[in-house]
Amino acid sequence: MEKEPLVYLNGKFVDKSKATVSIFDHGLLYGDGVFEGIRAYNGTVFQLEAHMTRMFDSAKFIQLEMPVSRDELTEAILATIRRNHLRDAYIRVVVTRGVGDLGIDPALCRAATIFVIAEPVQSVFSTKGPKVYNLIIASVRRDSVDATSHEVKSLNYLNSVMAKIEANNAGANDAILLDSRGFVSEAVATNVFLVKDRRISTPASSAGILHGITRARIIKLCLDLGFELAERDVTPFELLTADEAFLVGTKGELIAIGSINNKRIGSGGVGPMTRRIYQEFARIVQSREEGVPVYETESPKLEE
Repeated sequence: MEKEPLVYLNGKFVDKSKATVSIFDHGLLYGDGVFEGIRAYNGTVFQLEAHMTRMFDSAKFIQLEMPVSRDELTEAILATIRRNHLRDAYIRVVVTRGVGDLGIDPALCRAATIFVIAEPVQSVFSTKGPKVYNLIIASVRRDSVDATSHEVKSLNYLNSVMAKIEANNAGANDAILLDSRGFVSEAVATNVFLVKDRRISTPASSAGILHGITRARIIKLCLDLGFELAERDVTPFELLTADEAFLVGTKGELIAIGSINNKRIGSGGVGPMTRRIYQEFARIVQSREEGVPVYETESPKLEE
């Protein structure tokens, strides 16, 4: 019988089938918590330090006391990957306010709940090129920065869930959300970039976006390649008339946008600048230079 995957839960490793949280946990009852999605490529956890910074910043913003230190959480992530004998993985780290009563008061939660899940995943960068998605512009608006700001990577994703349902109903792969002013914000779980006249633009923080780890690395990459790039307010008109457009995210990696609202974007496929960025980013993640190694040697030293 194949061994069941292990999950790190509150300081212990348990079988996946036994990894449970209380029905009184504020993460379940109220979406009260934070999380990170992280990738491991060929035995190296990509941009782990940046993910840790964002997670602790998110917890600080919602006044959630982390149950472990940064170093302890880093080791828990690496150990979870090792325990599951993985080299290419998607890792989900979740910290909730913990168990309380049925009321909303977080002060009644005794201690935070923490768990780490690592599952095998194949990278899109192992293929010849990025996927091409057909999108819609959702009627659902991204929450404003003075509401449940998406600058915090919280467990409250209902805003995105409703937009994804709208995309599903329209037969689209994903949805673009606008902010409360009508400017482009982001997709359901990825950041947006567009190319016009060889100039690259991506929505700024004012549009209520998540400060994506992949987004930040793509911005640096574009500047290193000598491309002109601006973080600014982007109108739907600009997006729909772009020469190229693409999405980036930790799990989705890099996805070309073929159409929006049944309007073709550029060639309707992968544009030349999108392909160049894809190729260069693939080289970066596969180089193992920008991450934390899981195993001390090329041959995995597995923990028992």
